[in-house]
Amino acid sequence: MAETPALLTVNELQAWYGESHVLHGVTFEVRAGEVVTLLGRNGVGKTTTLKSIMGIVEQRTGSVRFGGRELIRSPSDAIARAGIAICPEERGIFSSLDVRENLLLPPQVRAGGLDLDRIFALFPNLHERLSSQGTKLSGGEQQMLAIARILRTGARLLLLDEPTEGLAPVIVQQIGRTIGALKEQGFTILLVEQNFQFAATIADRYYVIEHGRVVDQLSNTELKSNMNKLHDYLGV
Repeated sequence: MAETPALLTVNELQAWYGESHVLHGVTFEVRAGEVVTLLGRNGVGKTTTLKSIMGIVEQRTGSVRFGGRELIRSPSDAIARAGIAICPEERGIFSSLDVRENLLLPPQVRAGGLDLDRIFALFPNLHERLSSQGTKLSGGEQQMLAIARILRTGARLLLLDEPTEGLAPVIVQQIGRTIGALKEQGFTILLVEQNFQFAATIADRYYVIEHGRVVDQLSNTELKSNMNKLHDYLGV
């Protein structure tokens, strides 16, 4: 049986913040319908990889192909219109807006975005808090709102940066169920996650990043036999 073709192909991606050279030739691919996790210690370039795919670093070179289209020279708004959306670690909830206003703020840049009824089916907590100010939500509800907001845009590829950071275990489980449901609905997800135990419940494949490069890759079936190596990589 043939493999699903790659939706995203990153090749020799390099990135800088000013004079700081952060990525040194990151190469990997994500196939349509997969959940893929970038693993690694803090500061190795995982978040910068997501930002570089999205075109929100100061300088980048290499290749980022999405659906066969080269995006390395495209600005971030064109990348969004191509069908990629990022949910940043800091969530970016607007304190002056209520939940409904936060949800409706991003434009729909492509057909196929989820309407509010489908979003509320995934995140019933948000339906109950529609008139609450964004920053009066719990940390878990803010994370749900941050993810829900990008589902309206019509993006096919979701870049999720540390979606479980600082959340209670019961909320982490809910985020995991939501990511599973999004995969079932046809979304492709590239995930940066420090919580390896969480990532192992949802991801199909893993890439390990060290010093701004991909140094290893594993599938879910290879995890058990490579746990010692992973512990060395992650320092756990």
